[in-house]
Amino acid sequence: MKVQVLFLGLHGNCRSQMAEGFARCWAEPKIEVISAGIDPHPLDQQAVAVMNELGINIADRPCRSLANMDLNSIDLVVAMTAEAARPCSVLPSAPAVIRWDIPSPLRKGQTGSLEDYRWVRDQISNRIADLFVGGYLGTIISLKRNSESVLDHFHEGIIVHDIHRNIIWFNRAAEKITGYDRHEVIGRDCHEVFPGGFCGGQCSFADETPPNFDKASYSFTFTDKNDHDKHIEMMMVTMRDEQGLFQGVLASFRDVTEVTHLRHKLKTVQSFHGIIGSDSKMQTIYDLIRDLASSDCSVLILGESGTGKELVAGAIHGESRRVGRPFVTVNCGALPEGILESELFGHVRGAFTGAIRDKKGRFELADSGTIFLDEIAEISPNMQVKLLRVLQEGVFERVGGENSIRVNVRLISASNKDLRKLVQTGQFREDLFYRLCVMPINLPPLRDRRNDIPLLVNHFISRFSKDINRPIRSISPEAMSHMLDYDWPGNIRELQNAIQYAFVKCKSQTIDIEHLPPEIVSYRPKHPTAAKPRQKKLDIDQVQEALRKTNGNKSKAAQMLGVGRATLHRFLRAKNPPGEGT
Repeated sequence: MKVQVLFLGLHGNCRSQMAEGFARCWAEPKIEVISAGIDPHPLDQQAVAVMNELGINIADRPCRSLANMDLNSIDLVVAMTAEAARPCSVLPSAPAVIRWDIPSPLRKGQTGSLEDYRWVRDQISNRIADLFVGGYLGTIISLKRNSESVLDHFHEGIIVHDIHRNIIWFNRAAEKITGYDRHEVIGRDCHEVFPGGFCGGQCSFADETPPNFDKASYSFTFTDKNDHDKHIEMMMVTMRDEQGLFQGVLASFRDVTEVTHLRHKLKTVQSFHGIIGSDSKMQTIYDLIRDLASSDCSVLILGESGTGKELVAGAIHGESRRVGRPFVTVNCGALPEGILESELFGHVRGAFTGAIRDKKGRFELADSGTIFLDEIAEISPNMQVKLLRVLQEGVFERVGGENSIRVNVRLISASNKDLRKLVQTGQFREDLFYRLCVMPINLPPLRDRRNDIPLLVNHFISRFSKDINRPIRSISPEAMSHMLDYDWPGNIRELQNAIQYAFVKCKSQTIDIEHLPPEIVSYRPKHPTAAKPRQKKLDIDQVQEALRKTNGNKSKAAQMLGVGRATLHRFLRAKNPPGEGT
């Protein structure tokens, strides 16, 4: 295997040319020796003269410039000064670098004497002998190639970019994961090799300015060369030299597609893009969201108020190839028709009173990304026509404008109403419905996935305890029993509000029954939570005696009676309904 060694000088490159002359005398045929300067000057005749004294001719060697050389093809750079070493990259596949710091024969810009040149020549000669005869060159090259071999045998894919985002290293695992051969990608801009960029919209090195991070990690969906979608987890680090100057980016990544599917099959997914839930109905929805990753079809999310429709829309965007691009939300039910049209499509200056400048609409702002239209059932028939045109043709005009604007937007909509019934009654256009509902997602109400209630309760307790710095850590079994029995007409939003209410009322570390909202405490379930242990039958005399002995402490009284606190509270409310006194 051929080895290339570069001797690199700074300005007057006589030292690097003398080093090249000595090295050519020592080098074996498989070693190619060259010299260059960062800012090369014409050949120094004093250097030529002192080398001729030893029978070595350097006058026939060109004065090369580093700017015209590909450092990635070099195995070893010998920098004759510290300044000369600075342009050398510290990235994998870049050459190994050693620094000699040999003084210049020139004295403060003046011509040096022959004795000065001879002294520098002899210093270089001694070091060249050590490099070639002492075995140092072989050791340095072996270390470099061994380190590259280690990277090549990692299970994680490794991609290394230089300061211009060109790929200079691409290991075997990267080939396997992406389907691209390293010869197809080395030396090319990452964004040119992979359609849409390897990282999609999340690229941290989207332009040639140095990234403003030391480390970054994220996950995304990648379509490999064979058109297979893969879930990728990536870690990126910036590479810097001894002076802290940016040298490039190293990215390590792995394919977690199979792991993701296995976790789902094992029902270990308790949260997904901020959605909390391990119920089988939610696992099915997570699966559907993943299936939508490779598609740009319109999605209609149906579900009661408070079920988390916007979270699901965000998850669809987060799993898609448009992740990192804009995700724009509009609540159609909160805006009158005139304002909604301007919000969606923008307006031009003078289109109406108060339109003092041109304004982009949400569709323009969402270009290349996703727009989420919540409460889509509330839009007027006139707006339905205009929205249908955007979906069919991808064009619209700003309010008061004449120029058509074309956008590339994925549409996700949501409603808490049955759009099919609205179509049947003529309140919603059938053609628009079928444009919106290419893929429907029906979110179950919280009462249909009650086994997620403890998960959600603990999630909100943990979140609020951090947000408002309160020492609340848990909820009592009796209070949880009430939470499980309640019908939750407001779904997850109502549950979140209930925990916030409890945080205001609770002064201890555990939320109890008296800290819950009255409507939850007083609720009588039509179908009580299954599998509860049979409670001991109480009578009023026993209860009054227990309360007397415990000085009215209901917790201690319930313990004395052998029942739960919720049972005792229900018994007392039944015997003494609200409004009848105490």
